[in-house]
Amino acid sequence: MATRPVQTYRNLLRAARIAFQGDEPVLAAAKQTIRQGFRDKASLPPTDPSIAPALQHAEEVASFLKANVVQGKREGDVYKLRIHEHTERGDNESIKQAGKKTDLSGVKCCSER
Repeated sequence: MATRPVQTYRNLLRAARIAFQGDEPVLAAAKQTIRQGFRDKASLPPTDPSIAPALQHAEEVASFLKANVVQGKREGDVYKLRIHEHTERGDNESIKQAGKKTDLSGVKCCSER
């Protein structure tokens, strides 16, 4: 377990670097927040039961940052998104299904009650 906090810390910093590349103020703030979060828990003994959930949370945050945070940059009247290889791309299946009509035959409308 001694190396897991270090690996998690590095993974979180790496994720922040990927998510906030090119935005130095936001990247610096993210790094400071990450450092402070790990410093706050640094004095805990390795057997403390709060460490495992905190590390799990940090891993989930790293995963979220890499896959779901996309930055936009304004260029004139349009925004260009910086989508990278780690960005999660959905298949839009739920959006495609939302436009289809459902069969509601036999269901009374509120005005027919």
